[in-house]
Amino acid sequence: MDRKLFLKTSCALCGLAGAVAFIESCKKNKMSTTPQGPTVNFTLDLSQPANASLNTSGNSLASQGVIIVNMGGAYIAIAEACTHAGCNITYAKSSNNFVCPCHGGTFDTNGKVTGGPPLAPLKKYTVTQSGTILTIAG
Repeated sequence: MDRKLFLKTSCALCGLAGAVAFIESCKKNKMSTTPQGPTVNFTLDLSQPANASLNTSGNSLASQGVIIVNMGGAYIAIAEACTHAGCNITYAKSSNNFVCPCHGGTFDTNGKVTGGPPLAPLKKYTVTQSGTILTIAG
C-alpha cells in the first residue's frame, strides 16, 4: 500500500470511529432500571422565606439534589439529576411531570420514565410534615 492510500484509509477509519463514539454517547445504554438519586435526610421550614414557594399548590423547590413539589397540600420529592446525562430536571406544573431540558426526558410524579432517552427512573423520597417542617428522607 502506498503512503497516500495508507493516510486516506487511516483518516477515514479515525473519522468513522469518532462518529460512532459520538453517536454511542447519546444512545440508550445498559443503565440500571433501579431508581437513581442521592441518599438524603434533611428538613425544610415552610415558614422561612427561602421555602415559602412550597406553600402554594403546584410550586416546587430544589434543595440538596432533590425537587420538592406541593401537590395540593401533599408533598412529593424526586431526585433532581436526570438519569440519562445528569442534567437538572424541572417540574412542569402545566403537564404535572418532570422534564429534562438536555435531551427531552420526562418523568411522572413517581419518578417513572415517561419519555425520552432515560432508562432508569428517578428516586422518589419520603416526605413527612409536622407543622411547618417538611422532612425529606431516602
